[in-house]
Amino acid sequence: MKNRTIYFVLSLLPSLVACTADQPDYSEWREYLGGPDRNHYSSLTEITPENVQQLKVAWTYAAPDSGQMQMTPIIVDGILFGVTATVQAFALDAATGKEIWRFGDPLRVWHSTSRGVAYWENGEDKRILYTIGPKLYALNAKTGKPIETFGDKGSVDLHEGLPQSARDKFIISNTPGTIFENLIIMPLRLAEDAEAAPGDVRAFDVVSGKLVWTFHTIPYPYEMGYETWENKEAYLNTTVGGANNWAGMAVDRKAGVLFVPTGSAAPDFFGGQRTGKNLYANCLLALNARTGEKIWHYQFTHHDIWDRDPPAPPNLIKVRRFGKVIDAVAQVTKQGYVFVFDRKTGQSLYPIEEVEALPSPLAEEKAWPTQPIPVAPQPFARQAYELTENDLSPYAENRAELLEAFRKLDRRRFAPPSLEGVLLLPGYDGGAEWGGAAADPEDGILYVNSNEMAWILKLEANSQVGASLPLGEATYLKLCASCHQVNLSGNALSGYPSLVDISRKRSRNYISGLVTSGKGMMPGFPQITGDAKQALLDFLLGLEKKEGGEGIATAALPDLPYKHTGYHKFLDSNGLPGIAPPWGTLSAIDLNTGAYRWKVTLGDTDSLKQKGHPPTGCESYGGPVVTASGLLFIAGTKDGKFRAFNKNNGKLLWETTLPAAAFATPATYEVNGKQYIALACGGEKLGTPKGNKVVAFALE
Repeated sequence: MKNRTIYFVLSLLPSLVACTADQPDYSEWREYLGGPDRNHYSSLTEITPENVQQLKVAWTYAAPDSGQMQMTPIIVDGILFGVTATVQAFALDAATGKEIWRFGDPLRVWHSTSRGVAYWENGEDKRILYTIGPKLYALNAKTGKPIETFGDKGSVDLHEGLPQSARDKFIISNTPGTIFENLIIMPLRLAEDAEAAPGDVRAFDVVSGKLVWTFHTIPYPYEMGYETWENKEAYLNTTVGGANNWAGMAVDRKAGVLFVPTGSAAPDFFGGQRTGKNLYANCLLALNARTGEKIWHYQFTHHDIWDRDPPAPPNLIKVRRFGKVIDAVAQVTKQGYVFVFDRKTGQSLYPIEEVEALPSPLAEEKAWPTQPIPVAPQPFARQAYELTENDLSPYAENRAELLEAFRKLDRRRFAPPSLEGVLLLPGYDGGAEWGGAAADPEDGILYVNSNEMAWILKLEANSQVGASLPLGEATYLKLCASCHQVNLSGNALSGYPSLVDISRKRSRNYISGLVTSGKGMMPGFPQITGDAKQALLDFLLGLEKKEGGEGIATAALPDLPYKHTGYHKFLDSNGLPGIAPPWGTLSAIDLNTGAYRWKVTLGDTDSLKQKGHPPTGCESYGGPVVTASGLLFIAGTKDGKFRAFNKNNGKLLWETTLPAAAFATPATYEVNGKQYIALACGGEKLGTPKGNKVVAFALE
């Protein structure tokens, strides 16, 4: 507490306050998603509904690598900053796309995804902050060189300040940190099993790299919220972890309040080791940005056993309710709900009902008896309990088989994970995605794209791993089989590649690096070392002997009575969604009234379009951008299009085919009086071809 008080006093001194305005300048794009309010909004008006069809490619930047790029660029003083598919930071001339500098780890190639960088300045000290693996780097924004006085010669290990039990666990950050004065508050992506690190929210000094404050999302015995965990040793991080912010945060700089959506506690789908309500997992936290002290919180899912973590930063907007203008914070969720609160008090602006939830059929699990649902707005995505047999896809050629599977799955509201299986709609990814929602910060209208892909959630008794299995196979079954299948065949339709014959494609060293550090959205397993790691590599490469071995040490990898069977989409025989369209939507929601302004289908399915069928919508990742001139821009769809809509009525005004699908949120900015809109086109996700381009459009 003493250190917090000292920092609070020092942070008030003008000499230490960064040159960042209390209110964002909506004509710029200096921060992730456009500003600290995360509204994806621009006041630029050169591009209008009347001339948007005249947009042409202004410039293209080809990155030195290829693959999924989730990054949204930022633009500061005519320079565009971003990150490539292999997490190399770069700076471009924002008017021409010419590379100014590029920085990457010289010792290795990283394959994690990154959503961009953060920028801070104080006078001539201008810094880019971003992560490579578990390290937060501070780079000179002009040269791209590490700032040697920051941390350890330019970087800080994000394990800093975590308990000793987490020091060797998987930690990266996919999302840029949030800047407040001289602080950067960092999101964390962690493992989602019993090996997860704790999701403590931590602020670091932008100048020195030193840790300034920590908020424990799994409370310690002397902290509020500790009573909501029946496992009184959860905070020790031996079999429980997570409750991390991975999606990013918003900050009200004028009020000095940080808004932090937190993820699920781990393990994800079986909570027998973490029974209780589990604060502060699945919450929106309002924290004092200078000290990390909690102001208020709201929990969206109690004792989450569905992986229903908030997927995106909240939006800070003004809402007209009860005859007055309220500074509000709106949070979209994977479930397709929008929760709207008074920023100052945490009071919901619409009634929230605690509805009855179903008990778990598993003796070792204790599902929470109620769950919250906002009365308004209505969900922007269909719910599994609403589906009937008439809602199966009219395009399915194996309807009888699909119907049989549909009838076996539990579709009741808040149906808990079971051995029989649950139809999860919205699916694991949502509903709302990490791209989040756009909003005009003044008029209270929220714009959100949503997926309507049903998935199958199923558990099975954890009896496959035993002492009779060789060490490598046992390690694989415990850590990898839920995604890549027991027989290594993968699940291409759900995005998990086959590992069969991987020895013909990749070297042992390459695979070893992936095991430790992960790739894309696959977590790494740095806790697997020594004999266990070598045995796993032998197994993957087909070199492990089949006779029994010692198995895997339960002290290193805790056993659970049940395990997740993997991520399986509910698909027809052609790999298309098993439910009827729309499979992707775009909605405009008036948060002043709770009513919808409009909803349209977003995206299309080429195979059905060629047969003359109407637009189906499709999965999308990455969010929209809205402008004061009345436009909404969005890419993100599997069909590889970039589109512009009239934000007032949802009418499609323009579309173009990108060099690769852009699973990212665009950025719009002005240089020398000319408006541009740029986005990263990396492809790869959802089975689309890889790309390596950043493309900027402008009027001819």
